Amino acid sequence: MLVAAVLATGINYYNKNYASNDSSTTQISETKFSEYEQQQAIKKIKAAKNNTKAQFWVGFNGKIVHKLKDDLSGSRHQKFLISPSSDITLLVAHNIDLASRVPIEKGDTISLYGRYEWNNKGGVMHWTHHDPIGKKKGGWIRANGKVYR
Repeated sequence: MLVAAVLATGINYYNKNYASNDSSTTQISETKFSEYEQQQAIKKIKAAKNNTKAQFWVGFNGKIVHKLKDDLSGSRHQKFLISPSSDITLLVAHNIDLASRVPIEKGDTISLYGRYEWNNKGGVMHWTHHDPIGKKKGGWIRANGKVYR
């Protein structure tokens, strides 16, 4: 009986946290980060501007500034520029070998959660997808009522 309970709990945990990763998308209601969360993310990104070792997880809402060509070297990445505020532009490198391509257009507003890494052009957002090994929480992109992870 105990084994059955443990097994059922494990299956339930897997279904809640990983089962949707097979398709890489999940239908959800449109939700954005709050104004407070947005301001905290912007402060954190601005504080990292001169720290060449800056790496941290962060989430924010942003406007698509420009769609770029996919990076097809090694793991394939959908690339685009996003602006969480009028004075910040970041590169997003979304792994499309691990998650579905996000249907975006210039001017769209999306929400994302991922790992910020410093670069000399303002920063790049990586890990906007699930962790295929399951050791990290992983990130996501929310656009048009769906989450891509």
